[in-house]
Amino acid sequence: MAWSTLRSTPPISFVPFLGRPERGPVVAVLRLDGVIAGSPRFRGALHLAGLAPLIDRAFSMRRLAAVALAINSPGGSPAQSALICNRIRALAAEKKKPVYAFAEDVAASGGYWLACAADEIYANENSIVGSIGVIHGSFGFQEALARLGIERRLYTAGDKKSILDPFSPQKEADVKRVKALQKEFHENFKSLVRERRGERLKGAARTLFSGEFWTGAAALELGLIDGIGDVRSVARAKFGDGVRFRPLARRRNLWSMMRRPDASAVAPAGLGGDIAGGLVAAAEERLLWNRYGL
Repeated sequence: MAWSTLRSTPPISFVPFLGRPERGPVVAVLRLDGVIAGSPRFRGALHLAGLAPLIDRAFSMRRLAAVALAINSPGGSPAQSALICNRIRALAAEKKKPVYAFAEDVAASGGYWLACAADEIYANENSIVGSIGVIHGSFGFQEALARLGIERRLYTAGDKKSILDPFSPQKEADVKRVKALQKEFHENFKSLVRERRGERLKGAARTLFSGEFWTGAAALELGLIDGIGDVRSVARAKFGDGVRFRPLARRRNLWSMMRRPDASAVAPAGLGGDIAGGLVAAAEERLLWNRYGL
């Protein structure tokens, strides 16, 4: 090619690479599924130590529009419920992002406590919602031990150390102490609901805080939730059809699913502690779900 031809060729212009085109807003979907407990006797229980990394990831996503809590829990530990709720609220305030809760089968007791971490709460018409109260259940094995000819030997330093020991006769003073604790937990729960729901509450306090639970449709009338809907429909209504969902859930390996709960804290050595404790834990967990017909 002649030099004159090269000189007459127009210069080549380069368009800078801008990467992928911008995509729609993101909703992080944090699944909160199971009994709420810090104790290892409940397999797969919800607790802050296990959920904190997922909560942090949810609020750290790029193009985050909101965090959705998909809740299916019959409740459990008041302390763990409060810790999880507080962590979610702290990050929502720090990141200035809205939080929406969605009750699935049940968001009751501690499950509703978790829902109160959200700015708005939604449910299915058939979801079970509420149970704003405190419950304590245990078993008494002293008569079974007597029939088996087993003597219970218990040594403590401090006369309140063995409160409600399941292998000893129940004491009235122990019952009064537990009821006093329950009252304190209940007041904390009620304060949270009043703070988070405010003027949206429509029912009388004696009804709302009685421990009763309702369907999603009835909970809407009482002001316990803001609407009937699921994650997909509500997010699209708020952020458009281009919204993207990023699910977050705890990983459970096969070993953790198969292993028995640690029962060392509820049954003494020499009495088949692991077996007895596992049966008690399984019964307690089953009762929590059974209260709501599940």
